[in-house]
Amino acid sequence: MLIGSYTPSLVLISIFVAILASYTALDLAGRIVTATGRTAYLWMGGGALAMGIGVWSMHFIGMLAFHLPVELGYDLSITLLSLAIAILSCGFALWLISQPQLPALQLSFGALVIGAGISAMHYCGMAALRMQPGIDYDPTLFVGSLLIAVSASAAALWIAFRLRRQTPYVRLARGGAAVFMGMAIVGMHYTGMAAAGFADGSFCGAVGSGLRVDGLDKLVLVTSLAVLTIALLTSILDARMEDRTAELSNSLSVANRELTQLALHDTLTGLPNRVLLADRIEQAMGKVDEHGGCFALMFMDLDGFKPVNDAFGHHMGDLLLRQVALRLREDLHGKNTLARIGGDEFILLVELSETEDASSIAARQVALIAQPFMVADHGLQISASIGIALYPGNGQTQHELLMNADAAMYHAKGSGKNGYCFFDASMNTNARNQLQLLQDLRRALKQEQFCLYYQPKFDANSGLPLGAEALLRWHHPQLGLLLPDTFIGLAEKTGLIIPIGEWVLNEACRQMRVWHDQGYTHWRIAVNLSALQFCHNDLVTSIAKALALHRLPANSLTLEITETTAMSDADVSMTVLQQLSEMGVDLSIDDFGTGYSSLMYLKRLPANELKIDRGFVRDLEHDSDDAAIVSAIVALGQALGLRIVAEGVETDKQQSFLTELGCNSLQGFLLGHPLPAERFMAHISQAKRKEGAKRVLDEA
Repeated sequence: MLIGSYTPSLVLISIFVAILASYTALDLAGRIVTATGRTAYLWMGGGALAMGIGVWSMHFIGMLAFHLPVELGYDLSITLLSLAIAILSCGFALWLISQPQLPALQLSFGALVIGAGISAMHYCGMAALRMQPGIDYDPTLFVGSLLIAVSASAAALWIAFRLRRQTPYVRLARGGAAVFMGMAIVGMHYTGMAAAGFADGSFCGAVGSGLRVDGLDKLVLVTSLAVLTIALLTSILDARMEDRTAELSNSLSVANRELTQLALHDTLTGLPNRVLLADRIEQAMGKVDEHGGCFALMFMDLDGFKPVNDAFGHHMGDLLLRQVALRLREDLHGKNTLARIGGDEFILLVELSETEDASSIAARQVALIAQPFMVADHGLQISASIGIALYPGNGQTQHELLMNADAAMYHAKGSGKNGYCFFDASMNTNARNQLQLLQDLRRALKQEQFCLYYQPKFDANSGLPLGAEALLRWHHPQLGLLLPDTFIGLAEKTGLIIPIGEWVLNEACRQMRVWHDQGYTHWRIAVNLSALQFCHNDLVTSIAKALALHRLPANSLTLEITETTAMSDADVSMTVLQQLSEMGVDLSIDDFGTGYSSLMYLKRLPANELKIDRGFVRDLEHDSDDAAIVSAIVALGQALGLRIVAEGVETDKQQSFLTELGCNSLQGFLLGHPLPAERFMAHISQAKRKEGAKRVLDEA
């Protein structure tokens, strides 16, 4: 028998190639399972080619490492056949592990097919020597090589299937598995080589016509390493690209969720917004229509929020809204929805067992809002007005439900606020009227439909005119001349009172400038300020601009604020009034006696004037209590060094009583009705003539 030998370096190289081929196979398995469609088939085809060349290269380098005492060569066609068998076997293996499941029966069949393929590649490669006489194989070692091939194939399939997913430390696990699989493949090859026996006198029939050994080992090594390296690098780069794509996809998913959150939720409070609320209402209506039951839509508006916003700024208002949302959300139960639809307006969608349950739920919400809020070290007290619409019953669409709940809310506000009201069909008419009036009010500002009427004030003792109070009127195109009682409440609710108030202030100052130029430099023009105006941040600036624009001395202007407004937040009021007083503007406490005043604050307020409410003056002749109250107010004002003005004087007895009591000035229908500027001056001239005639008679 011919005794063969091995080149140690080539044996080591064959082992390295086997391990590299095994690692490439495991990595490609991961690529294939994550690919889809045509890409998966491209990876499978390329992987079969790379793996087949790798496994075959290990075999062929192992063959080249073997030496006999005779010259060796390899038949080209048989050698290429062995390569084809290797590629097909590896392709089948990759297809098998790309399947969703790999049951034991399928694993066993696959191992048998692949083991047979690798064995066929090996023994076909051996046949490429075309030894004469033929190679004599040891039956035991031959069968052993086949068993090793099948066992190695089964282990390789199982490992590749388990490691095909990207998991923590997957590359380390693949490295260990590649060493095991490579050694198994090498074991099969060299067992098969050990089974081969070459008789004495044997010679290689492929020496003349086949591939010669010289330099072939280097060519095979370089080619196989290049193919395996390219395949592995491509797989790794693709994996990184896929990871980056996955990261990008995840980032896009997060961004999409955030955009969805922004699109469906209020950014300030995190509550559902109008869009999401509309969807919830549609779902609730569908559920009721299909399964029965009912739900309530509660429209909540915060009473007193705008003064807080204007007095402390929008930041404080935002903090307050967050606290309101948090308090209401913590009280939320079941599948109910709380939404903020803008400003200080919230909607509560409540599933009901009985329609009567809506009352208790609404009452609880009112009570929750009525509890004090502590915002940035400020104790704030607000309330809520709630309008309730029921489904079924108060609308067929979500638009109707919202509109009707809104109408009920306005009715609750009109009934005194801090409460709730169920929708009634009659409210729609009022709501439409209010909406139309609001639209007309906005148009009136743009089209300058407002005007001022002036009611004169007279010195109580001399009867001479001292100036006038500016009173707002609206020339409505359809409704005619409207008094403030018709629209001021709506203007305050909607915030339009701010631009309207600025117009009144500028127009009054303009008219006073005219009278000033006519010689009435001792007159004062009085302008009423609403609570919302008084709390507005730009009040002092607006007044300063108006005075400067019309070149009017500050003491020509008297600002009238109600006692309730002045005392609602005495500390804030003190600051604003002090600024106005330092400017030189006269300050009058209007409707004095109708509210609650702290004398301690009253004496600190930089006011110049107290104005007795017409309610006390009206019944002065018939009600001794009113007379006593008026006497006390006059005495208090005189003690504090304030001018006393009485309004609503309509009879001679009232005039005489107030004059004798010590009032400084009077106004009322007895002395003069509110009139436009041109008629006002005509009335003043007439009053002067009457006063002059009276003095002549008195002197005579």
